[in-house]
Amino acid sequence: MTVAATPSLEAGPFAFQADDAWAKIPDGYQFPEVAGVAVDEDDNLYVFNRGPHPIIVLDKDGNFLRSWGEGFYGGRAHGITVSPDGFVYCVENTRHAIEKYTPRGELVWTLGNAGNPAPKWSNTPFNLPTHMAISSRTGEIFVADGYGNNAIHRFSLDGKLQATWGGHGVEPGSFQCPHNICLDEDDYVYVADRENNRIQVFDRDGNLETIWYNIYRPSALTFHRGFIWVGELLHDPHPLLADATMLGHRISVFSKNGRLIARLGSEVEGDGPGEFIAPHGIALDSKGNVYVGEVSYTEKGRRLEKVFTSLRRLKNLR
Repeated sequence: MTVAATPSLEAGPFAFQADDAWAKIPDGYQFPEVAGVAVDEDDNLYVFNRGPHPIIVLDKDGNFLRSWGEGFYGGRAHGITVSPDGFVYCVENTRHAIEKYTPRGELVWTLGNAGNPAPKWSNTPFNLPTHMAISSRTGEIFVADGYGNNAIHRFSLDGKLQATWGGHGVEPGSFQCPHNICLDEDDYVYVADRENNRIQVFDRDGNLETIWYNIYRPSALTFHRGFIWVGELLHDPHPLLADATMLGHRISVFSKNGRLIARLGSEVEGDGPGEFIAPHGIALDSKGNVYVGEVSYTEKGRRLEKVFTSLRRLKNLR
């Protein structure tokens, strides 16, 4: 079910109120491109963006708490995750590494050889990684090594490489840009295989379980209370498709067995309440509120020097 672009969005079992003005940030702060969002156990929101204040932390009411990463990250924020034990992991893909922080922004350690990419398509960590997830059962770390490797890596809690799978291609089990990754409570691994227009589901050892289609350029991905939430990127900028509707720019919700439950968004991309352009990161809090980070400034497929709303909030009404 597709919902018209109004401040209220209802689809399937879900009902939301668009609340894009929720965030209260200091003068001079902005979210020029929000690549990733994550929520901790206190419903604080961590916003990883490509501006001068890379990590901005807001409380559950949208009040500014703190920021960090200034002068450290170079503008290619990509993914952020809060682990079950409360640490914050950031993936800025041109660093070719992952940083682990305390919730107050103190660097704990770095996974990977920061600033030194592995050979492209080598399946060796890392070359332009895109996102990561952590098992709530084992603490193992799963990384989508997306732009330069088309691989998934599994690490032990202390950072030792345990397994790698994938490779470049369209065949089952291979990838064209594994752009995001999440785990369910049983450690099944869901991979947003963006340029293959599909989600692939694996066990923790990389054995392929199933493939979901009926998805357009999946980019944002999270697991919350039995559902997989997917942000689908804006439509293909090819001139022949520029006026096509409902290709991307929406949020889709699936059951763990791949059944489509709901779709949220407008038939056309836009910056108004209930509309989307390019969902890139997604997270939900304990109340079922949805936070969506958007990255692309676009008008009919062209990037512009205009800041659209890049942090969207859908307030849960049920």
